Amino acid sequence: MPGTVAAVNMRSNPARTRMRVLIADESVERAQRRDEAANARLRMLADGGSESLVERGEASASRSADGTLMIRLAGPWHLQGGLPSPEALQHELHGQPPTRVTFDATALRGWDSSLVNFLVHVVEPCQERGVPVDQEGLPSGVRRLIALAEAVPERKGARAKAVPPPILDRIGLVWIRGIESLTAILSFLGDVTRALGQLVRGRARYRSVDLLLLIQQAGAEALPIVTLISFLVGSIFAFVGAVQLQKFGAGVYVADLVGIAMVREMGAVMTGIVLAGRTGAAYAAQLGTMKVTQETDALTTMGLSPLEFLVLPRMIALGLMMPLLCLYADGVGIIGGAAVAVGMLHIPPVTYFGRIESSVDLTMLSGGVFKAAVYGVLVAFSGCLRGLQSGASASAVGDAATSAVVTSIVLIITACGIFAVTFYILGI
Repeated sequence: MPGTVAAVNMRSNPARTRMRVLIADESVERAQRRDEAANARLRMLADGGSESLVERGEASASRSADGTLMIRLAGPWHLQGGLPSPEALQHELHGQPPTRVTFDATALRGWDSSLVNFLVHVVEPCQERGVPVDQEGLPSGVRRLIALAEAVPERKGARAKAVPPPILDRIGLVWIRGIESLTAILSFLGDVTRALGQLVRGRARYRSVDLLLLIQQAGAEALPIVTLISFLVGSIFAFVGAVQLQKFGAGVYVADLVGIAMVREMGAVMTGIVLAGRTGAAYAAQLGTMKVTQETDALTTMGLSPLEFLVLPRMIALGLMMPLLCLYADGVGIIGGAAVAVGMLHIPPVTYFGRIESSVDLTMLSGGVFKAAVYGVLVAFSGCLRGLQSGASASAVGDAATSAVVTSIVLIITACGIFAVTFYILGI
């Protein structure tokens, strides 16, 4: 019975039946064409072709004899498929302006807003140069969107321009940032002082193995670079002094110059600057990375103070190693000066070291060692401060390391000036 009804319906409406047959045939042909295109692409890839499996839109241009520029659009224009650049067509327009621009979109297969954006970048130069544009060859939807984009031009002054703040505002901002930085330093200093109080009372919690590792890194592993820098500094002092002292026949006093300069100031200062760039930056990078990976938050969650567990061992390690490195740097610097004095001025080694012994006393040596200990604490303080202030990104960690080095050097030079004035007042 259902078959009879279907047959009756087909006989009663033959036009609808023929339409269904045509649609079915067209669908089969379309599927066959898709299969043939896919097989062709696969054969090309198998033969070593470089065609991409994702089709992309194409744009080409050609000029006719009357100067008309025909822009042909082909393929699917979709954002995910990749788009051609309008620069080639813009170059064609700027080179020799055509008399007219037309479009051919017969080979266009699908489009989205990317096509509109492409055409706007092509139409705008034409309008600026007074070249007429015939958009009849474009799909009606594209023409409507281009007309909509051109109907409301960009209002002048709509884009906000960066206006530099007045000079008083900039001065105020600098003062505010300076006060905030000073407040952060004083707050961190108070926290470190409290942690040192815990250390004195034997309540500070940190691992001894971490302290020993930090002592090795700040001490023994820093010897090569300290040796090189100290030897060169001593040699430079001796060479500069020799050039001037030889004019007065007082070349023997090169030993006094090198000994006093290295023991009083340069041994401690150069060692502090070297460790600021080597160890202080490393501390800032380590603590900054721990902050990025939330290790410092984990310590707080476990009831451990990051200042006691991370900062105290580093300050102790540098505070202990800096005086020893300073003594080593003093000796290497004096040897560097001896190399220049003996080789250039032909001063006997016995005479050179005799002048060193007579010009350098224990007070100078003790003052230099004390300065070195202070510089070491300042380097560790700056590195840990900037590391804990680091942001949560790789760039912020790099900025923290840079800031730690700059802060350390500034503090070392400032402390050196304060020590110089203080020692002069005390007669040391």
